[in-house]
Amino acid sequence: MTKFKKTFTLGADLTVNRLGYGAMRITGKGVWGVPENKTEAIKVLKLAIELGVNFIDTADSYGPNVSEELIAEALYPYPKGLVIGTKGGFLRSGPNSWVIDSSPKHLKEALNGSLKRLKLDCIDLYQLHRIDPKVPAEETFSFLQQAQKEGKVKHVGLSEVSVDDIKKAQSYFKVVSVQNKYSIDYRQWEAVLEYCSTNHIAFIPWNPINAGNLTKMEGLKKIADLYHATIPQVALSWLLRHSNNVLLIPGTSRVSHLEENMKVASIELTDSEMKELDGIVQ
Repeated sequence: MTKFKKTFTLGADLTVNRLGYGAMRITGKGVWGVPENKTEAIKVLKLAIELGVNFIDTADSYGPNVSEELIAEALYPYPKGLVIGTKGGFLRSGPNSWVIDSSPKHLKEALNGSLKRLKLDCIDLYQLHRIDPKVPAEETFSFLQQAQKEGKVKHVGLSEVSVDDIKKAQSYFKVVSVQNKYSIDYRQWEAVLEYCSTNHIAFIPWNPINAGNLTKMEGLKKIADLYHATIPQVALSWLLRHSNNVLLIPGTSRVSHLEENMKVASIELTDSEMKELDGIVQ
């Protein structure tokens, strides 16, 4: 069986458990406004830490601001070793509305706002939510480079990027993470995953069970039944074992769902089952 590593080190100094938590869902419908059940959202954040999560992914655009504010409310002062990664580069005007703005002006406001909401002097991992087609990438990368020099950001990551994008950014700063859409049945970024693996860059798949495409995922049911697991659990377990640089950040606003997600690491898929799953979905 392929050796399964439980941790990954971001940069050279931040070792995190590969099963983390994505905090987008602790907001209202359409990732807008406050959650329907704030008490439950706070419980989820606290329980995630109790269950071993030491990497939380969020963004200023989740809410907007709501996700970061709840993380601070629930967890500050933060436990030793907790790594919080946040992102900037989107404007929000309403539910399910996302407008890219990675101009230095907007990123400065976003970064300073995240620092204040999270009650941090330095953000461990600051990720560019998107490269802005309206702004020269050099301007955006230069801003992130300067933010790192000023000590506001320890490490820098990217999202929805190609290998060429990563290489270009690396002339400004060390890219320690890439967050692209990826799942067992959405492999568009396989080349990026392989590049990241070769260069010790964390690969953080968003939409890791390709929500809304569960009909195709029914092929996973046979193996799920073997492990008395759910189809999403098997899809997440496949990701953990597909490549040791994958950091999983399944998100939820419910305690019961969080507990279900955290059982994923205990599903020990065999090499033959991994191959079978590849064949089912490809």
